[in-house]
Amino acid sequence: MTVRLHWFLPTGGDGRTLVDRHAYGPNGASTPPRGVRTPDIEYLAQIAKAAEGLGFEAVLTPTGTWCEDAWLTTVALAQHTERLKFLVAFRPGLISPTLAAQMAATYQRVTRGRLLLNVVTGGDSDEQRRFGDRLDHDRRYARTDEFLSVVRGAWQGTPYDFAGEHYRIDGALTALPPDPLPPLFFGGSSPAAGPVAARHADVYLTWGEPPAQVKEKIDWIRGLAEREGREVRFGVRLHTISRDSSAEAWATAHRLLEDLDADTVAAAQAALGRSESVGQQRMLALHGGSREDLEIHPNLWAGVGLVRGGAGTALVGSHAEVADLIEEYHALGVEHFVLSGYPHLEEAYWFGEGVIPELAARGVLDRGVPDRGVPDRPDAGAGARVPLAVAGGR
Repeated sequence: MTVRLHWFLPTGGDGRTLVDRHAYGPNGASTPPRGVRTPDIEYLAQIAKAAEGLGFEAVLTPTGTWCEDAWLTTVALAQHTERLKFLVAFRPGLISPTLAAQMAATYQRVTRGRLLLNVVTGGDSDEQRRFGDRLDHDRRYARTDEFLSVVRGAWQGTPYDFAGEHYRIDGALTALPPDPLPPLFFGGSSPAAGPVAARHADVYLTWGEPPAQVKEKIDWIRGLAEREGREVRFGVRLHTISRDSSAEAWATAHRLLEDLDADTVAAAQAALGRSESVGQQRMLALHGGSREDLEIHPNLWAGVGLVRGGAGTALVGSHAEVADLIEEYHALGVEHFVLSGYPHLEEAYWFGEGVIPELAARGVLDRGVPDRGVPDRPDAGAGARVPLAVAGGR
């Protein structure tokens, strides 16, 4: 098992601070705040091209009312890239599972096998209601279970019938099944999420908790999967601040923290505290809303989670130190690393030019992922096995 690296597309806007920025500024304003980079196609294409050239396998694209639509944005970016894959997030229950299966199959053919699907069950009822979804937390996971069964059935090439609590489907079918058939990633920390992961996930994705807690999750999901007669691989979602020296990296982290005033942190913590997501509550517990003792494990920093929902921890240190922590997670069984940083363009280069060569020298990188712009083998695009990801948050 080798390390597989992925980056992030900030389709809600980008910038040099940790404060969540949305595509159109505060309160729906059409002009973004000062210092925010709007997620226009030109800027996102810069990030996508940088990620491809540096050797990242794919880019995660989030879903929600606060960002651009992932399907439309990434299919446009596919025209600006050659082999980069796109982890497209969407929410089950908002569209038919048969339609989702059809969209994925079409996308896979249009991009010649570069789609990864990120099915986000959703842990925030307020956000779900914006889409007209009024199910509670556990019933959303039950619906996701049925949804994924129908998607898989529709890809079989013959009419598929399904009768459940949330879906009654007669003859689900796609005109042409996707090739390659996308495997599934899944994220969720609640008791309702675990069995769904065990039944459907090829890769279970968790936010960046300390290694000991990640090991507990791995053991939990692995045990549930074994009862289903299945094997599951694992991934982790993290931010990164990697520099030529440890001092430079921590100076950057401290600057990001100094940009946050007490009112901003308090407002963010109050909003995040209302989330139904067990994973989000675990992120909040890592720092308790305090600016003190944010290094919760050597070179693992919880400062991002003071104001940002979803992934709230960052790898911070020299390139070698960041590589050390990646290897520590890897030793636990983590294969996929989905990374991001502020701003996403610059941090992609810091990581790609610093940590990727370090990991390559240690022999832990997937040989199917090119090192720093080295062209992949000509037949790697359409023939590679492309994951479908199911994860919560960003």
